[in-house]
Amino acid sequence: MKAMVLAAGLGTRLRPLTDNRPKALVEVGGRTMLEITLARLHDFGITEVIVNAHHFADQIVAYLNANNRFGMRIEVSREDVLLDTGGGLKKAAHFFLDGPGGASEPFVLHNVDVISTIDLRRMAQVHAESEALATLAVQDRETSRYLLFDEKLQLCGRRTAGNQQDEIVRQTPALTPLAFCGVHVISPRIFPLMMETGIFSIITTYLRLAAAGEKIAAFRADQYYWRDLGRSEHVRQAGEDMKQGAVR
Repeated sequence: MKAMVLAAGLGTRLRPLTDNRPKALVEVGGRTMLEITLARLHDFGITEVIVNAHHFADQIVAYLNANNRFGMRIEVSREDVLLDTGGGLKKAAHFFLDGPGGASEPFVLHNVDVISTIDLRRMAQVHAESEALATLAVQDRETSRYLLFDEKLQLCGRRTAGNQQDEIVRQTPALTPLAFCGVHVISPRIFPLMMETGIFSIITTYLRLAAAGEKIAAFRADQYYWRDLGRSEHVRQAGEDMKQGAVR
């Protein structure tokens, strides 16, 4: 199984921590976000990873080289222009399609600025059993952007704070709003279905494909620890949580 770590963002919410380094190299409890993410992937048996980079990309390359790429096969996908999550994944498609079994084996897509104890092995198992195109880790918690699912936990739309009306792509009698955790398991058959080009969010692709009848499924991760690392106060709290043993 392979993975992609989304690490190209500017990290504007983390300033001044990101004034002279990429957010992937901001430390949480004495370890960089990138190291923590790579270690989690490695713990689940993933040793082939592609990392996208834009902001201070050279620092990420140098960091990986200085640490012997953490004993993993790691490629860096440089983005001259930020491509967002969908555009970044599409640019890295070759990494998942090349090699034996590349056209069929699912892969993990993981934001670098989240930390969790989500069981990736269990998530991959659920993904395989459901034959979904993509499986998204979600929780029942407050957020400014919800994804909306039906009773079978299939994606039906989204809800954004400030918008007067939900965006519904699949009609269903009842909708459950859930918060996305920034962790996906995806089938590589998504790549020929990605009609979007340039800069675009993977959520845009998911919603379009859900409307067309593809199964974009939820993996309920309510029982697992999860924290967004997008703000300095969240980084500090995650560091404390690590000291208390809530996450490593």
